[in-house]
Amino acid sequence: MQGFSFDVVSAVIAYGVSVVGSALGLLCTSRARAAEGRARARWLGLAATSIGGTGIWVMHFIAMLGSEVHGTPLRYDATTTFLSMVLAILVVAVGLFTVGFKAGTGWLLVGGAATGAGVAIMHYVGMAAINLYGEVHYDPLLVLLSVVIAIVAATAALWATVNIRAFGAIVLASLIMGVAVNGMHHVGMAAAQVMPDMAAGALHGMNGRDLLLPLIVGISFITVMTLAIVTLSPNPKEIAEERALQARIAHADGTRPSFH
Repeated sequence: MQGFSFDVVSAVIAYGVSVVGSALGLLCTSRARAAEGRARARWLGLAATSIGGTGIWVMHFIAMLGSEVHGTPLRYDATTTFLSMVLAILVVAVGLFTVGFKAGTGWLLVGGAATGAGVAIMHYVGMAAINLYGEVHYDPLLVLLSVVIAIVAATAALWATVNIRAFGAIVLASLIMGVAVNGMHHVGMAAAQVMPDMAAGALHGMNGRDLLLPLIVGISFITVMTLAIVTLSPNPKEIAEERALQARIAHADGTRPSFH
């Protein structure tokens, strides 16, 4: 039995990407808190794409690009890999929309549990996309630990989306979220052990770089566009000031004497 090795450079890049995705997601949720109705839903959707797509999924597969198993190439099933990307975004969206439209600790815990379990499932769906010469076996205790880490990290992240507003706090929260998400990934990878079987037939699937790089570039482009939208949009303070100005104008119009 042998485990997956990992490249330190890929791991560092993966951590950086997870921090960027988390920070951008928190910025989007800060905009969502100042919005209402469909505008809030759009901001939460962008936040889910940033955190789930970039902060979690891209992080996972950048780290996987630096992983290998001695004696066997790794091939990826395109459909299962794409499913894991969609799943990552959807489960984060479930949590964000839960706390974005429902207040209270109970809803936070529900959203955190659902999102964390979903993130863990995404990790193992992504692992299921890998074809190699051998069978992958999992240590149940480490799998359970990875799920617990995912749920705790997701709950903390959702709490941050509801409560954190200052830019410095967003940066700090993103650094912590990056540690949690990457910690869950590496615990999940440590749970996987490969029993080599060189007598297996031909491997099906695509080379990791051929499949993953276009998907990673696509998600990264969406991330850059989201950053541009956040940068150009009014921040919560500006929105509050605009609403206060409109209220004063409306009040002035209502109290203006009539000469008719």
